[in-house]
Amino acid sequence: MLSKFIRSVVQQGHANQRALAPFMTSSVRNSGTATEATFETRPYKLHKLETPPNSTTSCTRDEALTFYTQMQMIRRMESAASNLYKEKAIRGFCHLYSGQEAICVGIKGALRAQDSVITAYRDHGWAYVMGCSVTSIMAELTGRTQGMARGKGGSMHMYAKNFYGGNGIVGAQVPVGAGIALANKYLENNGINVSLYGDGAANQGQLFEAYNIAKLMNLPAVFICENNGYGMGTSVDRASASTNYYTRGDYVPGIWIDGMDVLSVKEAISYCVEHCTSGKGPLVLEVATYRYHGHSMSDPGTSYRTRDEIQEVRQTRDPIMLFKERILSADLVTAEELKKIDGEVRKEVDEAVKIAKTDKEIAVQELAADVYSNPLEITIRGTTPYDPYTHQRLSKIINQH
Repeated sequence: MLSKFIRSVVQQGHANQRALAPFMTSSVRNSGTATEATFETRPYKLHKLETPPNSTTSCTRDEALTFYTQMQMIRRMESAASNLYKEKAIRGFCHLYSGQEAICVGIKGALRAQDSVITAYRDHGWAYVMGCSVTSIMAELTGRTQGMARGKGGSMHMYAKNFYGGNGIVGAQVPVGAGIALANKYLENNGINVSLYGDGAANQGQLFEAYNIAKLMNLPAVFICENNGYGMGTSVDRASASTNYYTRGDYVPGIWIDGMDVLSVKEAISYCVEHCTSGKGPLVLEVATYRYHGHSMSDPGTSYRTRDEIQEVRQTRDPIMLFKERILSADLVTAEELKKIDGEVRKEVDEAVKIAKTDKEIAVQELAADVYSNPLEITIRGTTPYDPYTHQRLSKIINQH
């Protein structure tokens, strides 16, 4: 039986199937493919806002190819990570993003070079769209030297330029995100910061402290609740007195977004960029989405929901399937091009998995490397005072202001 939340999302998807087709296509090439198409976005819900994001959005051929490739790459990476975990090549925590790809791809598609992102522990897809290579992600998962943190961060701690992680403590990234937004304002770089958290973290008190300081100081901050329907094994209906997470900011304006439509997400974030950079302060967003796997790899994901529920979302609301239908119907791409992308994605992930399995691990003495940007003491205690480590600088510092 579908939960109330999932049922509403699926029903809305059925009601809006006609919005999948573009109502205008322009600039057709000689080859028969269009260079750009215009699509309707899914309806938005507003809190303390008079004007919603645009009801239409454009997508170029290059964007269509990029977004499709990114979503397929993330889906394939997560499938590979699942297999590696089952083989015990990945140890510890591992949270997969399958089903939620349209969120990170859509948000990144609207961000500018000076904008920044911080998220929770479901961060593999975010690491990829923010600039980490597939090899560096897969090798990080298995704790190898070619990992983006040389294997010391693992699944929950990945970083890139303007990407502040990957954070393992539930909700703790949100006040840090407010601090990054404060830095952007202080530095006058015109950047915004996007802080993402799940519906399971939405009741954390520190989130409301972040909302308050962001509104008080009119910070260029966007707080986004990725509502996938379940906080670990508890449905939102059983965990929250109010499941309208986009209204949770109270005095902070909010927007509800269909997170299964990459173009609706992109258009909403473009709206947020304009809002925040014009001095109007923060926003709280809720993106309705769904995860296909369990909360983590230790959760089969079927004790609190049925396999039929998961299958129904896959068949009717899958973000890659929906986007593929849109760009094909708009003649932005051909089926042959997408098939070629699928093959290239499969090859790249397979090669990254081989490296992730065979690359060497770091030496024990490197455990204390790159801990501090400016270490006051270079000797760092080990498990006892008699086995110290020496601080080393091996990697280039990123995100240092």
